[in-house]
Amino acid sequence: MSALLEVDGLVRHFVAGRSILGTPKAVVRAVDGVSFRVEAGRTLALVGESGCGKSTVGRLVLRLIEAEAGRVSFEGRDIAQYSAEELRAFRRKAQIIFQDPYASLNPRMTIAQALAEPLALHGLAEAGQRRQRVDDILRLVGLEPRFAQRYPHEFSGGQRQRIAIARAIAVEPKLIVCDEPVSALDVSIRSQILNLLRDLQRQLGLAYIFISHDLAVVKHVADDVAVMNLGQIVETGPAAALFEQPRHPYSRALLSAIPIPSPSRERTRVVLSGELPSAIDPPSGCRFHTRCPYVIDRCRTEQPVLGADATGHAAACHRISELPAFAVAARDAGTRSATLDRLTAAFTAKSFTAKSFSTKSEVQRRQGVHGQG
Repeated sequence: MSALLEVDGLVRHFVAGRSILGTPKAVVRAVDGVSFRVEAGRTLALVGESGCGKSTVGRLVLRLIEAEAGRVSFEGRDIAQYSAEELRAFRRKAQIIFQDPYASLNPRMTIAQALAEPLALHGLAEAGQRRQRVDDILRLVGLEPRFAQRYPHEFSGGQRQRIAIARAIAVEPKLIVCDEPVSALDVSIRSQILNLLRDLQRQLGLAYIFISHDLAVVKHVADDVAVMNLGQIVETGPAAALFEQPRHPYSRALLSAIPIPSPSRERTRVVLSGELPSAIDPPSGCRFHTRCPYVIDRCRTEQPVLGADATGHAAACHRISELPAFAVAARDAGTRSATLDRLTAAFTAKSFTAKSFSTKSEVQRRQGVHGQG
């Protein structure tokens, strides 16, 4: 089965400084040979530290910026070969949700105008039908149609992101790039937006490229995960397999930082040492070798190949077969930490004192009432 989107060897560099004569002196290797595929109706998560190039990849696959090398194929066709008319049609099929919903919405347009504009541009509804279409789209993202005449500043952050999602789905796309769609929202609102995205995916058959640095969020939304480091993908595979047994040391370090919401379980934290290399002058060989706890001489000189197994789980590391198993260590069910015991005892003592005081006061109050009677 052919993929909806196929990316092969994608490259994009940015000039960071020029000489007096205009010759580039420093070049940021933002994306350096990235390859992946996205199946229809599935979610691929791009994860990594800030500055690893994941947002640039999202813009490259939509041709919001042009690639210097590589190929992006949508439904079997190279998007770099699109004519102006074909590119407009592609814009309808592939949309983006930005990180900051307020910055992505025109403050001078009402919500009705913002949602009706793409309908008019792509000829999806006649002028007399657009208002009804806008109302239907608002209901689909959990907003009431009466909000249509309001402006972006009149909404909360979560409501604005719902509007941004509504604008993205208004043109009936097949692919949506979600660029950190919940990182600017309160924790209490994130789950609502994530649930909305999953519901829309089931209803409309959407494919997502979900860009995030929050692996706890990615774990709940992704079907497949690609881990990026300094412009390259170092590990990719099914989400369940990658979270259960990450193979690359960088992936293990990222996953070890996820808090476990259980006092009876603990994870050994992988703490990286050394400075984060610059994308202007990335290290030779494996780009992670300056911070890798398992580095050997071969890592410093030879770049590892991203090799996959039969399940599609791939990692670019020379020492995959030599690394120890990655596991969450759990304490015995009957064992509790001394700190937790002390806190529990202190809380119990305070609760008992407060309850005793309350009971004594109640008795005295009742005796006072009876005495007065």
